[in-house]
Amino acid sequence: MDKIFIIGIIFASMTPFAFADVYIQNDQQYIGDDGAVHIVGEIVNNLGIPLNQIHVKIDLFDENEQLIQSKETNSLVNTIMPGMKGPFDLILTNSEAKNAKSYSMELSFQSSPPKSQVIDITESELTRDNHNNLMITGTVVNNGEITANMVSVIATLYDKQGNVAAVSKVNPEPDYLRAEDSAFFLLSVPDKIQTEEINEYTLIAESEEFAAVPEFPIGTAILLILTLSAYIGITRYSGKIVTNIFSATNLK
Repeated sequence: MDKIFIIGIIFASMTPFAFADVYIQNDQQYIGDDGAVHIVGEIVNNLGIPLNQIHVKIDLFDENEQLIQSKETNSLVNTIMPGMKGPFDLILTNSEAKNAKSYSMELSFQSSPPKSQVIDITESELTRDNHNNLMITGTVVNNGEITANMVSVIATLYDKQGNVAAVSKVNPEPDYLRAEDSAFFLLSVPDKIQTEEINEYTLIAESEEFAAVPEFPIGTAILLILTLSAYIGITRYSGKIVTNIFSATNLK
């Protein structure tokens, strides 16, 4: 398979290099309520074909820009369709991130066979419970002609600056939907401090058989997602993108 290598250097607060068709944007790091360090962001697919097997390798560096260690995480969306995004969340223990002052990210992916987009989220609501825990509830529907297995709903929450504030994923119970069937989902985001000033969020849904529907940012209670037809005309493709990011924020 052909491969493409794109290398660029940007600061964490800057827009990713424009010449890349697949890139990471809106990334940042934060300390969760449990003391763990999260590096979150979203992968944008402007390549024109579906992508899967999407891995993010993150290298941690000390104050002298010496490599401390390398960690890897995956996109929470298994198949990122053209024009869509997939969030990621790398969780580090306090000891793993102890001496880290900056990080770099390397993105790898493979082309994916086309999938019909028939899993709809017909409604959603963002609320908080009595303990100030953020929750998103809603309904997911299978408009396909066969059973959808391993259905999942993925939320990406954004702060006022447009950066990814937190991400979460849940499987409805049961995690399969027969044709024309629907299910209730409840998705929780445990980090209270990180979600205090959420400006908007997006929801996408997928299954083993069907790709995620188009995502739309929402700042209110209702989400309506339109179903698109299957993407046709896939080209064999794989790739790797390296993005070096030197963050001004201390990871400690």
